[in-house]
Amino acid sequence: MKIHEYQTRMLFSKYGIPTNAGSVCTTLDEIEEAYQMFGPMVVIKAQVHTGGRGKAGGVKLARSEDEALEFGQQILGMDINGHHVEKVFVADAAEIKKEYYVGFVNDRSTKSVVLMVSKEGGVEIEEVAQRAPEKIHKFVIQSDIGLPSYLARKIAFSLFDDIDQVKQGADILKKLYHLYVDTDATLAEINPLIVTPNDELLAIDGKMNFDDNAFYRQKEIFDMREATPDELKEIEAKQKGFSYVRLDGNIGCMVNGAGLAMATMDMIKLYGAEPANFLDIGGSSNPVKVVEAIKLLLSDKNVNVVLINIFGGITRCDDVARGLIQAFDELNVDIPVVVRLTGTNEQEGREMLKETRFYAVETMSQAARKAIELSGRNTTETQS
Repeated sequence: MKIHEYQTRMLFSKYGIPTNAGSVCTTLDEIEEAYQMFGPMVVIKAQVHTGGRGKAGGVKLARSEDEALEFGQQILGMDINGHHVEKVFVADAAEIKKEYYVGFVNDRSTKSVVLMVSKEGGVEIEEVAQRAPEKIHKFVIQSDIGLPSYLARKIAFSLFDDIDQVKQGADILKKLYHLYVDTDATLAEINPLIVTPNDELLAIDGKMNFDDNAFYRQKEIFDMREATPDELKEIEAKQKGFSYVRLDGNIGCMVNGAGLAMATMDMIKLYGAEPANFLDIGGSSNPVKVVEAIKLLLSDKNVNVVLINIFGGITRCDDVARGLIQAFDELNVDIPVVVRLTGTNEQEGREMLKETRFYAVETMSQAARKAIELSGRNTTETQS
């Protein structure tokens, strides 16, 4: 789960991480009020769950009230990487002497938390990693040790030369780590962490993501969720017992098992097309579950063919075929459906699908190629 910058700042303040003052606004009247509180110079920042806000024109420095209102009007309603801007954060414009990056992230390869720091802050850390990877320093934080004062100071010395800044930086790192652990975060970054002309350290922007599996013990955090339409679909899918992620293609995939779902998407891409989603329905052949999964698939208007790829282990393929037939009898859909069944009772399952609306195939490559063929045919028919 992601939260907005203004929500991240609230958590920073709660944990004693110094940041500049600001206010979240949804109207021009609120922007005017915020300017009067924080002027004469303010930064107006779009609040959306995507990077590259500055490059897209979603971050502006206003030097007067008129500019603040003008920029606010430009940014509210703006589209940034497919995200509609409904609110902005108006912050006191802090003077910047130097910018740094610090961030904690889960690292599966080391089974630990990794702290990344860089003297090049204020830009996307991915850009620094690509352009100058040697300027990013990584420190593995062992969970049984955490981030004690001596280690925080050692890391701070890799960023700052001034001893006072080292002390401030070490304190911020410790507080950010505690915030990261306490909230079951998967990412907690400050970018940039600035040094002001008075040699004070301030977190003037931040980003946090959280582990969805921690919902049961992080209600306060998850109450901050402002889900996008796609995220709402993912939440709905999880409540119904399957995993769903929307993608940009037009071949809808319904598969039992996460690994098989990934392989199915890879196969579609191998033959030159794009999957519309990741959808793992688990091991059930329950027709009700299939109906709900198909409804979710078809809520994406880009989907013009469905590929169902089922491996029958404990779940028998003839039960799956029976469930599919029953499910699609309840659905009023006219797009083609390709079904690949393999495993327990696969012959019986395929036999049941004969003389039905389904295109039954034996192998995954046949399924992918048939789905791509039907998708292309469907697109041509729609265009004509």
